[in-house]
Amino acid sequence: MICDYEGSDYRTRFWENADRAYEDAVERIAIAHMLPPRGARMAEFGAGFGRLADLYAGYDEVILLDYSRSLLAEARQRWGRDPRFKFVAADIYHLPFAPGVLSAATMIRVIHHIADVPAALMQIRRAIAPGGTFVLEFANKRNLKAMMRYLVRRQRWNPYAPEPIEFATLNFDFHPRWMLQALRAAGFDIRAKRVASYLRAGFLKRVLPLQMMVRIDAALQRTAALALLSPSVFVQSVAVGQGHEAKGEGAALVGEGIFRSPRSGQPLRREGDTLVCDADGTRWRAEDNFYDFKAPL
Repeated sequence: MICDYEGSDYRTRFWENADRAYEDAVERIAIAHMLPPRGARMAEFGAGFGRLADLYAGYDEVILLDYSRSLLAEARQRWGRDPRFKFVAADIYHLPFAPGVLSAATMIRVIHHIADVPAALMQIRRAIAPGGTFVLEFANKRNLKAMMRYLVRRQRWNPYAPEPIEFATLNFDFHPRWMLQALRAAGFDIRAKRVASYLRAGFLKRVLPLQMMVRIDAALQRTAALALLSPSVFVQSVAVGQGHEAKGEGAALVGEGIFRSPRSGQPLRREGDTLVCDADGTRWRAEDNFYDFKAPL
């Protein structure tokens, strides 16, 4: 099962018409500290409408990937004139990339919608070249609010238990230890952690100026070495060499050569407005800088 935002008003309802300037600002600070400022080719997994795409200005090529075609259309409307960008509709469990084609990747506000995290992380790891950076944000199960609610018995689930909690359909919180173990098992080496959004509360937004909240949060982000108790946790990891992608051959691929059939993993060739896989017979929509790998034609 996949959480599909197709046709949703996510951009306007959740961001533009909601009081989330604080969350946007502090997430940008965390990413700026963890993602290398320059690189060859990077991807944002679950990019939505491209809210964070301006942070990737130092990359030669940027892939915005999401399961929702409608959100990608919004991203393309904003960023489509920039020749560095590709827009890819795809399933995180069946990514359409050759091994090792990415030098960096991010996944922000996405993994809490993923039921099979180990499978998704293995797909991402396969796409990143050895030594490439992966910045992941996840919803923290063991946060201060959850701990206090559990203490006074206003919450039934245990924030200290390591397994993920699905508090609503396809909405998960994760224990930091569990998530770090999942990253290591997928082939990532943990390099740094940052905590974010400690001040995510309506009453604080009403009484504190935005810039003051952002400055406080920026200072608190550096306390991750002491404890991971914030509602949002950022992890910087590096892909370690393993299997055939360890050869680093993916970095030499260019243009549409980076793509593979999600069904068979075999190369594709251009035929009109489609990419065709001769090995499995599938055809995939490919118009200008938009590629649809959700379902074959």
